[in-house]
Amino acid sequence: MKKSKSDKKENNFFEKFANAATKFTGSSVAFIAATAIVILWAVTGPVFHYSETWQLVINTGTTIITFLMVFLIQKAQNKDGKAIQLKLNELIAAQQGASNRMVDIEDLSERELDQLHKFYVTIAALAKKEADIHCSHSIDVAEALNEAKLDKNKHFKQHK
Repeated sequence: MKKSKSDKKENNFFEKFANAATKFTGSSVAFIAATAIVILWAVTGPVFHYSETWQLVINTGTTIITFLMVFLIQKAQNKDGKAIQLKLNELIAAQQGASNRMVDIEDLSERELDQLHKFYVTIAALAKKEADIHCSHSIDVAEALNEAKLDKNKHFKQHK
């Protein structure tokens, strides 16, 4: 399904706005401005006799800003997470001998991720047995080497 030009402009506007807002809210200027607003609010307390309205102003303002910031932060994290996953996928795809099973693993279930974790625990155990500390293996290579070692040991014990 193709997007119309107006959809692209809306996405571009929102994307640009979200990027600018994320950049600004993470800046020193934004922190100083927020601190100044809180100080200004506190200083005006005696003027407004610390009324409920005076308290409601800061409570409402901070609640609204917090509510909006949750979505802005989540959008930024989603974008950063996707970019990191794509970079990692490129490294895996480019690395000769790396297991391509690792590409897009972020889409796996928690149970499937736990199973992969067990594979890496196995690789770590196999690596501890290696004489060369610089030796590394993909899951497939580690399993194949382990099988070869087991077969070699069985063969050696049979001929002894």
